[in-house]
Amino acid sequence: MTETTSHEMGVRRFGRWNWMGLYTLAERECRRFMSIWAQTVMGPLINAGLFLAVFAIAIGPTRGDVMGVRYVEFIAPGLMMMTVIQNSFANTSSSLLAAKVQGNIVDTLMPPLSPAEMLLGYLAGGVARGGLVAVVIGAVMILLIGTGLAHPLVALLFIVLGAAMMGALGILAGIYASKFDQMSAITNFVITPLSFLSGTFYSIEALPSALTAASHLNPFFYLIDGARYGILGVSDASPLLGFVVCLVTTLVLSGLALRWFQRGYRLKA
Repeated sequence: MTETTSHEMGVRRFGRWNWMGLYTLAERECRRFMSIWAQTVMGPLINAGLFLAVFAIAIGPTRGDVMGVRYVEFIAPGLMMMTVIQNSFANTSSSLLAAKVQGNIVDTLMPPLSPAEMLLGYLAGGVARGGLVAVVIGAVMILLIGTGLAHPLVALLFIVLGAAMMGALGILAGIYASKFDQMSAITNFVITPLSFLSGTFYSIEALPSALTAASHLNPFFYLIDGARYGILGVSDASPLLGFVVCLVTTLVLSGLALRWFQRGYRLKA
């Protein structure tokens, strides 16, 4: 096959997938957050520890068991997953927005990377940061609180799926926002409320029926609930239902992000 024929068929000289380019982008995204590990890894650990300490001191001694486990154990998986949610979102959204604001987004758009490769490269960074945060917080949780791992594979599945979902949402936010004020608004009015109202600190069984129904419309609830089932073996909803909801949400968000990369939406002048 000649070079001209290869070009006409859309086959690039390094193959259908630019593995080197994909690896380089993923490595860059991982190096980006690891270069400031005190902020991106230790910071979330300290925040989760403070939340746990405050609730354990203020409510723990007077609160009975929740779903058959101690209150401190009950909220620990939710805090871990909430931290994964926030960090995965922050990694992809801040990377794209900073590149746009600083004017170096062209360094990502110019190389021979397809939209799918760019999507996977950014997602790899978000999943890596979310997974690392989960491992660190989970290890401390097991050592200090004594929580176990009732279903390790289920816990791992929801952590990875949650990080991917929020990484895709972060890509959409990073593409849409054109300044840091807009990103702050998305974080403050969308991400934070949905993560705090996802059953992290309570069982939705304690809510009025209307709020219980509303909670089932929140994909973050299924991430928290699935992680809790994987770690403690208890949940408010079916883990299988939660997996399906999270998977579909991730695919929809990723599909939209792919479409925006293909169009160059708010990326190209």
